[in-house]
Amino acid sequence: MNLIERVKNILITPKTEWDVINGETATQQSLLMSYVIPLAVVAAAGPLLTGLLWAGAWGFKFFLITAIIALIAQVVTFYVATIIIDLLAPSFGSEKNINKSAQLVAYSATPSYVASLLSFIPVIGFLITIAGWIYGVYIMYLGVGPLKKTPEDKKVVYLLVAYVIMIALYFIITAILGAILFAALGMGTLRALSV
Repeated sequence: MNLIERVKNILITPKTEWDVINGETATQQSLLMSYVIPLAVVAAAGPLLTGLLWAGAWGFKFFLITAIIALIAQVVTFYVATIIIDLLAPSFGSEKNINKSAQLVAYSATPSYVASLLSFIPVIGFLITIAGWIYGVYIMYLGVGPLKKTPEDKKVVYLLVAYVIMIALYFIITAILGAILFAALGMGTLRALSV
């Protein structure tokens, strides 16, 4: 299945798409190259568009660095979250399978990738980004059963722990990279924390 079809299907018909995904074989590496990186690039375009349209006093360089940080953070978050979610699986009566965990993490992040592209729209862009995260939680809820064989009574807790880990990892990695890159370029640490 091609990238655009997968994005469309996971966003519009996630329940049936998880059944299709469950029948596929994929590795962390193959998902990174064919799905995560292309969509992370799309998501990083949001800060670039913001810089082009609304740079103002911060300047375009700030938004370029923000886009680079977002791209790197999304890739690192994918890898680390996949490992942690897989390690936690037995605690929630779920199947330990790193490749299924990678599918769960990669595909449930689809709404946030797409929403991040639209983050350049003043005020509404922020709301779209939040909506993308919320919809990603719902998509992960639909996928955790088929992919990880999670019992119905443990789905919600496993899902909440998994998604909190994904979001926390993303913000921690973003803060660290922001502090390093902005300081290295002489832009100060206060701006890095606003990423």
